[in-house]
Amino acid sequence: MGTDYLAYALLDVVVDNYFAVLERVGENIEDAEQELAANPTPEILQLIHKLKRGMIFLRKSVWPLREVASGLERCESPLIHESTSIYLRDVYDHTVQVIDTVESYRDMLSGMLDIYLSSISNKMNEVMKVLTIFAAIFIPLTFIAGVYGMNFANMPELQWRYGYFVTWGMIALVALLLVKFFKKRRWL
Repeated sequence: MGTDYLAYALLDVVVDNYFAVLERVGENIEDAEQELAANPTPEILQLIHKLKRGMIFLRKSVWPLREVASGLERCESPLIHESTSIYLRDVYDHTVQVIDTVESYRDMLSGMLDIYLSSISNKMNEVMKVLTIFAAIFIPLTFIAGVYGMNFANMPELQWRYGYFVTWGMIALVALLLVKFFKKRRWL
């Protein structure tokens, strides 16, 4: 078939191998996405960054190949026959397809990174919500304990026989009312 066809065949093999690599990378991305949905961990974040760096490397590898295929397709050299230029156009189309796939994988990985960050933020928000509820319950209780912890001689409740139990009852009542309020608002 000639040297021009040999050049096409070599380029075609290289491009076809990129498809095999992209298929494996796509499987890794799907696995990472499932793991991310189940349990976002720092290891998943590292895997996402590793896959993203791989996509950048693949893009840098394929881009010059696209330029070569484009140049050979448009070349009007007597070394490239008209029958081979059809094959070269096919190789060019495949390189464009590889680049598009790489770009879509990069977009998917960026989206996965956003999902990871938002899920970590949601977990932190849940923790902050619990801590805020505890603080909201204990602040009034701390105030009551602070008032009755002062050393004043003219506090009438201190002389009552059941003053200690009334104070504890008041503390329990305030705590229960706050818990009921938070449950009614569906914050707890």
